[in-house]
Amino acid sequence: MSGTSLDGVDIALTSFSPASPRATLIGALCLPLPPDLRSDLLALCQPGADEVRRAGIAGQQWARLAAQGVNQLLQQHGISASQVAAIGSHGQTIRHHPESGFSVQIGAPALLAELCGIDVISDFRSRDLAAGGEGAPLVPAFHAWLLSDPEQSRVLINIGGFANLTLLSGDEQVCGFDSGPGNVLLDYWTQQHTGQLFDADGTWARSGQVIPGLLDRLLQDPYFSRTAPKSTGREYFHPAWLQQHLDGRHDRPADVQATLLELTARTIAEALAGCQSQPEAVYICGGGARNGFLMERLQQLLVPRPVQSTAALGVDPDWMEAMAFAWLAWRCQLRQSGNLPAVTGAKGKRILGAIYPA
Repeated sequence: MSGTSLDGVDIALTSFSPASPRATLIGALCLPLPPDLRSDLLALCQPGADEVRRAGIAGQQWARLAAQGVNQLLQQHGISASQVAAIGSHGQTIRHHPESGFSVQIGAPALLAELCGIDVISDFRSRDLAAGGEGAPLVPAFHAWLLSDPEQSRVLINIGGFANLTLLSGDEQVCGFDSGPGNVLLDYWTQQHTGQLFDADGTWARSGQVIPGLLDRLLQDPYFSRTAPKSTGREYFHPAWLQQHLDGRHDRPADVQATLLELTARTIAEALAGCQSQPEAVYICGGGARNGFLMERLQQLLVPRPVQSTAALGVDPDWMEAMAFAWLAWRCQLRQSGNLPAVTGAKGKRILGAIYPA
């Protein structure tokens, strides 16, 4: 899969079992997106000319890159295609409009099946949307299956391009939703002003000062006060959204970066504070777990609860989401549901995914 950060295609070779250990990560790799493909995918996230043809071509390019990664990973571990039950391919989201009943992921799953000689299961969001859900977030179902603990209430926060929360209360009740931007605005601002793809460890943000007036303006966006179920994406929080709040201002770029990091941290903390039950511990996965300054701010905002990466639970934070879509493919093969209606707002549990035989 490739997430909203659009930094690369993550591939996780995973085995699942109803018994413990429920999930075993055999191996993983990330193939960076070529700059031209990344630019094309970013452009497809907003309206433009000749979109259908461009999306078709980009989807095929994405599938060829994914196939290269799958074959490389299998070769590294001495595993043949015939030993793999299926590829769970999320693809790349280019539009997410649950208010209109659709979400579009491209990735040419039929081509991926052809190139790898392995069944491909994709299009995980459509079935939940058809049942009246948001089609997102889907990862909380995997979090609940793998990491629920009756002895500890906990929240798992996946910070990729966007941030989503999974609150596991320990009594089989699960709450989950997108809190707002994760790394998406931070990465954009970093790329515009430093030429780097991301702000490594939050070092640049740490060098700046939060701009209170700007932060207040950003926090007034109505998305943050909406109640769950809710999900969001680049269609809503995009460069133009940020620019409209910056118009007429002449702030230091490092100070804007510090403010954007504070926006991510504050919206996560405030979203968690708004939940009916409060967790004993906080675990972070996704790229945000590698941002030391963001982790520090979350710890300060969520004290006295400890804030750790999911590595403390035995799950590498870099591969949690890719493992989740492998799990969704496994669930589809078993004809078992993959969504949580309490999270997405769907009318009920549904089997997610469309199968493309090899």
